[in-house]
Amino acid sequence: MKLLASLLTAAALAAPALSAFAAGETSAKPDLAKGEASFTAVCAACHGADGNSSIVANPKLAHQHPEYLVKQLQEFKNDKRADPVMKGFASTLSDGDMQNIAAWLAKQPAKPGFATDKELVTLGERIYRGGIADRKVAACVGCHSPNGAGIPVQYPRLSGQHADYTVKQLQSFRDGVRKNSPQMKDVAAKMNDREIKAVADYIAGLR
Repeated sequence: MKLLASLLTAAALAAPALSAFAAGETSAKPDLAKGEASFTAVCAACHGADGNSSIVANPKLAHQHPEYLVKQLQEFKNDKRADPVMKGFASTLSDGDMQNIAAWLAKQPAKPGFATDKELVTLGERIYRGGIADRKVAACVGCHSPNGAGIPVQYPRLSGQHADYTVKQLQSFRDGVRKNSPQMKDVAAKMNDREIKAVADYIAGLR
């Protein structure tokens, strides 16, 4: 019952963001060729030629849900998600450009990642699958699925993501630096650095 309540709360919190995304949608079908060209010109240097970044500070984007990618790009552009570097790039893109890029990235195969700390990964699995009951931290699996595939439109794919990037995002949510996901801020606010690192390492190895 507690997990169900957490999921319902998360879904309710996500609804405004999803409505905002829907309002920005166009009826035109994404152009994958244009998406690849735009990605190559604007994004590939940091995120890899196929969206599988080899730089651990930069996220892997390949096979990510396109709706999530568009939402993030729009929020970089309008300062809802603060990042000076990404704002500079996103500001050059129209909504159509964003949708083309996101649709192309969604078609790219994701390269697997790997957990690196055997001790921490056990703790990470426990938190990812069961949460932290005494602090009312919801299990990650409820929104991001058992294998980290996420839920299209609502919750991003996490599997194989660089642990360094995931750590930075969870800390940013916890510390109030990243403010574009109230449900993630609530979860991360109750986690310490060791728990964050453990979950991130476990996520890196999800397939």
